[in-house]
Amino acid sequence: MIGITAYGGYIPRLRLQRMAVFQAMGWFAPAIMMVAQGERSMCNWDEDSLTMSVAAARDCLVGMDKSKVDALYMASTTAPFADRQNSGIVATALNLKDNVLTADFTASQKTATTAMVTALEALKGGEKKSVLLTAADMRITKSAYFHEMWYGDGAASLLLGTENVIAECLGSYSVSYDFVDHYRGSMNKYDYNWEERWVRDEGYSKIIPEVVTGLLKKCNMSPADISKLVFPCFFKREHQGIAKGMGFKREQLVDNMHEVCGETGAAHALVMFISALEEAQPGDKILVASFGQGSDALLFQVTDKIKSLPPRQGIKGSLANRKEVDVYQKFLRFRDLMQTEMGIRAEAPTQTALTVLYRKRKFLLGFVGGECRKCGTRQIPSNDICVNPDCGSVKSQESVEFADTPAHIKTFTGDMLSVSVEPPNCYGMVQFEGGGRILADFSDCELGDLKVGKTVKMAFRKRYHDKERGFHGYFWKALPQAEA
Repeated sequence: MIGITAYGGYIPRLRLQRMAVFQAMGWFAPAIMMVAQGERSMCNWDEDSLTMSVAAARDCLVGMDKSKVDALYMASTTAPFADRQNSGIVATALNLKDNVLTADFTASQKTATTAMVTALEALKGGEKKSVLLTAADMRITKSAYFHEMWYGDGAASLLLGTENVIAECLGSYSVSYDFVDHYRGSMNKYDYNWEERWVRDEGYSKIIPEVVTGLLKKCNMSPADISKLVFPCFFKREHQGIAKGMGFKREQLVDNMHEVCGETGAAHALVMFISALEEAQPGDKILVASFGQGSDALLFQVTDKIKSLPPRQGIKGSLANRKEVDVYQKFLRFRDLMQTEMGIRAEAPTQTALTVLYRKRKFLLGFVGGECRKCGTRQIPSNDICVNPDCGSVKSQESVEFADTPAHIKTFTGDMLSVSVEPPNCYGMVQFEGGGRILADFSDCELGDLKVGKTVKMAFRKRYHDKERGFHGYFWKALPQAEA
């Protein structure tokens, strides 16, 4: 049996209230009131498609044996590097084995489902036994227009394999058209969007029915055989109308999630699909289709194994973990859409020594420390000499992953003098259970959220952006967790 063996999701904690956009810019664009309902997810200043991909993949791998992953595919249209394999960074951050195949899928909103079809075909061929797929998007738009309101940020991840399958793949069907509803040139920052009526009438309303009916015919099924239908469409009324036109009832259609997070780009078909999996029962059939220069449609049947999948945050948990943002200027600043004076300290050089990055990649990207073979003392980063003064052994360190080790705040401070996109800059000492401590930045919090002894969770985040050289630097930060 071939199909999905685990899933994971990530929606950023921050939620921009769409009414805040209208209140700030309604004088300029009153029509955006039509889509000002609810909230859209927004990345923190230190998040992007890469960090969200890592977060979703970590969620997907909860309770799974990641040493069995044969390949990792990353799908995104907003990956930070055009010529550095983004999936390779994700694989290093996840500490996957070195002999793993990595590949980036990009340049279309349907790229995640295309990667899923590719992964399933690799499994059918027998060359691969387990493929990890992670998809994310953080699309940048011009201010005060419908797309800024429609879009959201988010990520989804699927583990596909042949053992302990929670949803068996029953078939897939694809169509490809050079239908240009929008595009972004290689040297451009923003998408260029064509008229909404064109996208709705000639795009969604024709391509989605074609691919869905094509798959149903291929599988010898009808809409009545399907438990849930998943396809993205940011036109809410047309979303429902297209499903009805194909013969699906309203209760079969999975909501497009406009009110709770917005459309998360290349990840959105999988985000919606995972929200359906979270509520699915064994025997349910879920049909998921994408949209972007054609479409891929895939049909899955949920198995009894879904009941034994270890608990995870998923999309449902991510949506529950939220903080409202009603200051529109913060959204603009976090996306570098508004220039602010950062002070002379911000002029300090940020060039990355690529030699050091490679040699120290296990620590810098994978957050791997060491444990002394002789005395058992843990330390991060790992060094040639054990930090235990009663030991002091040389070259005695075994590699230990710290990213999932429980940790607590030992000291903290809020610094108004150092450079920060969201002052004060909060950092302090983090103590890991079982040994090891490190000076870390705190994120997804305010100074008032910090307390000595509070539990933190480590997260892969962006540390800096070297604009002069176009380089994004990443490391691990500590996220304070809500007290029970």
